[in-house]
Amino acid sequence: MAEPLASRIRPKTLEEFVGQKHLVGEGKPLRIAVERSHLFSFILWGPPGCGKTTLAKIYAKSLDAELYELSAVSAGKDDIKQIVAMNSWGKPKVLFLDEIHRFNKAQQDFLLPFVEKGTLTLIGATTENPSFEVISPLLSRCRVFVLNELSDEEMRVIIQRTGVPMDKSAEDWLIAMANGDARQAITMIENAEKFYKAITVETLKDTLQSKFLRYDKKGEEHYNTISAFIKSMRASQPDAALYYLGRMIDAGEDPKFIARRMVIFASEDIGLMDPLALVIANEVFRAVEEIGLPECGINLGHGVVYLSLAKKDKSAYYAYMEALEDAKKFGNLPIPLKIRNAVTKLMKELDYGKGYEKYTKEDLLPEKLIGKRYYRPEEKK
Repeated sequence: MAEPLASRIRPKTLEEFVGQKHLVGEGKPLRIAVERSHLFSFILWGPPGCGKTTLAKIYAKSLDAELYELSAVSAGKDDIKQIVAMNSWGKPKVLFLDEIHRFNKAQQDFLLPFVEKGTLTLIGATTENPSFEVISPLLSRCRVFVLNELSDEEMRVIIQRTGVPMDKSAEDWLIAMANGDARQAITMIENAEKFYKAITVETLKDTLQSKFLRYDKKGEEHYNTISAFIKSMRASQPDAALYYLGRMIDAGEDPKFIARRMVIFASEDIGLMDPLALVIANEVFRAVEEIGLPECGINLGHGVVYLSLAKKDKSAYYAYMEALEDAKKFGNLPIPLKIRNAVTKLMKELDYGKGYEKYTKEDLLPEKLIGKRYYRPEEKK
């Protein structure tokens, strides 16, 4: 089987690497780590195709380490056990865990002691905010490096490095389509070259047949589908919502992204009409974290049907948004003295807290907003 084009042209050194100058430029942290063979665990957080895997390989090579690569989508505890048990002949063991955000809490808990003891040096790669997706004890033992989307000029350098001839219009179209994702651009070039004699805008467009390419997580189809999913639940149509859920899961969407949107929906659209909806949505999110795919799809389906059938009430959402707007508009309006906190003697002398009654019916808003009503329970839109 022929080696994929992306693998064949992958940079072997930092001198060949394109992009991320804030990390690999002269005097920058990852360059220093590579030059000094500094052994430590870290997480690379950035968009797809920006160089996370390549940097991990270059770093591991600088350490003369045994590099083990796993994808959190398919790997589990047994894979980690196997790596720990392997003889590395005195070389450090570096575990590159791609899509680390897909490891559930139990799997991350299992990995933690090996990182803590230095048995494994971890390089995690993620497109999601690690502070949301990685457990605190593991995150505290890793440095986080933020990678940027590749610029148009950086993308052009990578496209030209493939050695596949194409005119500038095809290059420009490919750069615009890939949106900073070098891997996607290279894959499209490779696929187009297999089926067509020349690389043109037309042949590149014809290559876009894969549902996975159409469902780019930063592309239009991604936003169209999550929008249809939310609007179907809002319209109390569980069948449509389940279809769009299945479509997202089948296309490789992160189930935690879906579950997170369901938690928001439970407060924004259902609100006080069914407070239990937020509890259920949170439990679905927790189940997704603990169980992972494919089984957590069942939990998502359970939650989607419940949220779709629940009665809707946006009054609390509208109230919060209106209050937030006034907070931004008027700034720090003086808080009435009677509800201020009298911490010191001087504050008491200045009448902080004076006349406060727990169950007063007196308006407690700042003077400028007295009489303003944000929460209007009749607004069930």
